Amino acid sequence: MTLRIAGLSSGEGDLLLSLHRKAEKGVVDAEVEVVVSDRDAPVLEEAERVGIETERIEREGDKREHEERIADAVRSVDADLVALDGYMPILSDGFVDGFADSIVSSHPSLLPSFNTTDPWGSALEAGVEVTGATVHFVTDEIGEGPVLTQEPVRVRPDDDRGSLRDRVRRAQRSAYARAVRLYPDASIDDGNVVYDEGTFGEGRFEAFDKAETLRYGENPHQNAAVYRDGGFEGGSVVDAEEVGAGGKGMSFNNYNDADSALAAVREFDEPAVVVVKHTNPCGVATGEDVAEAYDRALATDEMSAFGGIVALNRGCDAATAEAITGSFKEVVVAPSFTEDALDILHEKGSLRVLRTGELDGERDDRVTKSLEGGLLVQERDDLRVTRDDLDFVTERQPTDEEVRGMVFGYTVVKHVRSNAIVLARENETVGVGAGQMSRVDAVRLACDKAEKEVEGSVLASDAFFPFRDNIDLADENGVRAIVQPGGSKRDDEVIEACDEHGIAMAFTGERCFKH
Repeated sequence: MTLRIAGLSSGEGDLLLSLHRKAEKGVVDAEVEVVVSDRDAPVLEEAERVGIETERIEREGDKREHEERIADAVRSVDADLVALDGYMPILSDGFVDGFADSIVSSHPSLLPSFNTTDPWGSALEAGVEVTGATVHFVTDEIGEGPVLTQEPVRVRPDDDRGSLRDRVRRAQRSAYARAVRLYPDASIDDGNVVYDEGTFGEGRFEAFDKAETLRYGENPHQNAAVYRDGGFEGGSVVDAEEVGAGGKGMSFNNYNDADSALAAVREFDEPAVVVVKHTNPCGVATGEDVAEAYDRALATDEMSAFGGIVALNRGCDAATAEAITGSFKEVVVAPSFTEDALDILHEKGSLRVLRTGELDGERDDRVTKSLEGGLLVQERDDLRVTRDDLDFVTERQPTDEEVRGMVFGYTVVKHVRSNAIVLARENETVGVGAGQMSRVDAVRLACDKAEKEVEGSVLASDAFFPFRDNIDLADENGVRAIVQPGGSKRDDEVIEACDEHGIAMAFTGERCFKH
């Protein structure tokens, strides 16, 4: 249902006009039907310009008669919500009662704090670190109604009244739009607003503390910093202790790559190593110990691993450190390091060495991606495929070794940028094809980049195959088993191609894109 709004303003009315713009874009399911003012306010001219009905109702006679004329204007458009934006006259109890629980207003502070006519100056004078904006229901007590939503704003050390007011006003626009979205499902219970936000809340507010100013960002011409979630207590690259020789600090790209490597290596219960370059695994393996796993991981694509990031899910010993320092690496991440391992790693003065502590603790359950003007939020991809999840769809059934390769390959491929192909055996990658615009090119790349024998390997795909050419190319290179989500309208053609080539194939039923 489209919410019908009647706005009351005595000034610029930029909150009401912002709601109108958001409604036109479909950001809120609402329409500002009329703007009413008690004077010749600037909002009237602008509202008329954008096609909103306006009413100028100056006070003539007593207050009750004036408010009744305003109430008539509100009722004439069948308004569901009365939104105040800098409306100067104080509304009487009678008017408020007549539109009970359907009048909202915005205040430029986090009520009940700074419920004054100069909340910006009051916040600066009080020396608080955070102020903000509140949208609340209007009652007979000014600024005391039930809070519908709030949005925090950090008070910067160099803020003056004007700069703080500008940023709080932006927060007011954001909070008002959110309040309009929340209002249809909101109710007031014992003086508090109640609504069901579902899995993802209508607002996302989190405080992060600056951990470090970085030398530069993704490129030298970009400034950058890394921020820490002060409440997070799990193992992470942000909270990891730097135990290297004290050369260069972590860069923007180092943090990004190290986080990707750590996320991938956490997937395995056995001793495991992941080598990452530009956020993509270029080698992954498990072994009896991390030294063996590292040798297998590196052998996938030793050329791409040059200058890469190495993540371990077990402590790093001297043998593993010797192997890692055998070629140039940027960062090593592990839960712990022996003293002998650190002595070896310190011989590489520019190598960053991060000690995370145990990796089996808290994880962020949400993943975010910044957009221009917004933010994407999704649940972390915790998909774990086991043998029981595989649906074998071809005439030839896979061997036990091939099934283990399917599970291993599908565990790795979800950490590779799409379109993604991973060639694998039961405990190691054979080749990786990352970030291709067409899937067949990803197959070709994985086979071409492989420094191990492709013959007899398992191919894992992060999404279905749109055409059989992928299967034909895989067969040409000696792939004997395939695991993929399935779900293409040409699945039958793909299965037929596998049967022609004697390739075993399984569907997981779950796609694992990564962008």
